[in-house]
Amino acid sequence: MPHSTSTTPTAAASTTTPAAAAPPMLVTPCTLEGRHVRLEPLELEHVDELWEVAQAPELWRWTAAKLHSREALRDYLAPALADRERGVALPFTTRDAATGRAIGSTRFGSISTRDRRVEIGWTFVGLPWQRTGVNTEAKYLMLRHAFETWGCVRVELKAGRLNERSRAAIRRIGGVEEGTLRRHMYSGDGSWRDTVYYSILDDEWPAVKARLEGMLAARG
Repeated sequence: MPHSTSTTPTAAASTTTPAAAAPPMLVTPCTLEGRHVRLEPLELEHVDELWEVAQAPELWRWTAAKLHSREALRDYLAPALADRERGVALPFTTRDAATGRAIGSTRFGSISTRDRRVEIGWTFVGLPWQRTGVNTEAKYLMLRHAFETWGCVRVELKAGRLNERSRAAIRRIGGVEEGTLRRHMYSGDGSWRDTVYYSILDDEWPAVKARLEGMLAARG
């Protein structure tokens, strides 16, 4: 079963428990490790490795960012590191656990320690590793960290309205659709994107966790 190498998990805060009664939500760089994937703190020196898998145009079809160069990837990742310093993001480099090869990136963002709320997103995975369970395990590790280590009461996820593949993936792991923000994001190709928001709450996490563990077990 996947395990985290971050901090010792604490019980997830209940929706009936005042946030002030929960342990402090300490947002510090950490490594989350499973059977097939390792999420380690992102650094700018990872850009060259990441560009090897990030240059496929298909990865950016539905995203607001349209990355066409190594420099553009660096510019895309650098703000995440600045946000990490401010305590509002925690970006990761996604690595194949067996080989150590960088295969993508993901992050916690929009972190609100006061509200015990985070967003999981800004994710890309190299084409050869898509539909392999890598992203499912990464989401499992991050959700478990959010609910069981940080004691979050809410985790948000979002996808472009036209990105049915990502939307289906969020629904498959238990994300509840909340609504669409129209003309929410300006894309690098000059278009506007409608964004659909989803969430998972702390009292929904046990069922989501069981579902994810079942999905991972089925993959072996």
